[in-house]
Amino acid sequence: MIAWIRTLIFRVVFYGVSVFIVGTVPVSALFGQRAVIVHSTVWTVFHRWMARLILGVRVRIEGTRPEGPVLYAAKHQAMFETLELQGRLDGPAMVLKEELADIPVWGWAARQYGALVIDRSASATALRQMMREGKAAKAAGRAVLIFPEGTRVKPGETPPLKSGFAGLYRALAMPTVPIALDSGILMPKTGAKHPGTITIRYGEVIPPGLSREEIDARVHAAINVLETRS
Repeated sequence: MIAWIRTLIFRVVFYGVSVFIVGTVPVSALFGQRAVIVHSTVWTVFHRWMARLILGVRVRIEGTRPEGPVLYAAKHQAMFETLELQGRLDGPAMVLKEELADIPVWGWAARQYGALVIDRSASATALRQMMREGKAAKAAGRAVLIFPEGTRVKPGETPPLKSGFAGLYRALAMPTVPIALDSGILMPKTGAKHPGTITIRYGEVIPPGLSREEIDARVHAAINVLETRS
C-alpha cells in the first residue's frame, strides 16, 4: 500500500510538472539546440530528485565513463534510464522509436533536441536515415545513445540485439561503451515502484571495426552482466 501511495504521488508531481517543462521547450529552441539540451537536462535532474525524494530510489554507478563522444549501448528495462542516462551522459543524441517522436509537443521537442528517430520496421530507408543523423551528431561532437534490444525488457530477459545497432556501430566507427542496469526491478512498467538502489554499470570500451558477430556478442554480454552475476 505504501509503495502504491508513493507511486501515485510521484506520477502526479512528476508528470504534472513535466507538462510545463516540455511545454516550454519552444522558448529554449529559440536559442538553438544547445539550449534545448540544457532544458532537457533540467528535466532529468528534476526526475532524479523526485525519484529519490518520493520513491526512495537512488543510483549506484559502477565502472568509469570515458571522455569524449562515444556510442553508448544500454540495457532498457524502464523509462527511468531514458531520462537518467540523458543527464549523466551529457545530452547524447538518443535513438527513439518513431511512435514516441509522434507524441504531440513532446515529439517535436525530441526532434529539436536531436533525437535519432527510427520506425520499428527497421526498413533500409529508416536505417540509412538513422545512420545519417548519427553521423551528424558525431560531427557535432555529441555522443550517441541506443538501446540495442529495441524496447523495454523485463529483468532477466536477454533478447538478441536488433540489426540496427550493428549498422549504426559500423557507420559511426566510434568506440562503443555498453551500459548494464537493473532499473526494472524497482521501476516496473506496470505496478507500484519500490525504494532501493538502481545500478548503472559502464562496461569496457569496445573499439570500432569489429565484425557484426563480435560486436553483437560483446555488447550483448556486457549489457546483461547484471542479469547473470551472483
